[in-house]
Amino acid sequence: MSLFDTMPRHPVPDLLPGTLDLLILRTLQTQPMHGWALSERIQQISEDVLQINQGSLYPALHRLEHRGWIEAEWAVSELGRRAKYYRLTAAGRKQLAVETGEWERMAAAIGRVMKLA
Repeated sequence: MSLFDTMPRHPVPDLLPGTLDLLILRTLQTQPMHGWALSERIQQISEDVLQINQGSLYPALHRLEHRGWIEAEWAVSELGRRAKYYRLTAAGRKQLAVETGEWERMAAAIGRVMKLA
């Protein structure tokens, strides 16, 4: 019996620190969204590998808003309910570019180790 035999068949991976912020910024790059739609979009694009729970999502949204990388305003959702919509700011676009570069550098480094170690 291996370690993998005792693990769930489809574990949700732990995200590296800062990755959730990057995913949020990138997802908001195309259009403003409310929190639930944002988590659904990340789950959809990741083909159900990444499932962001509210306990992680909303603190991250508040952190990004506090840093000035996103802004929020209340509006009516497609279901007719009031929802807080988040959008990327100019500072958020700049940060997204920085974070994307760092992510690509880190992913390439991990890829090299996985291939050659």
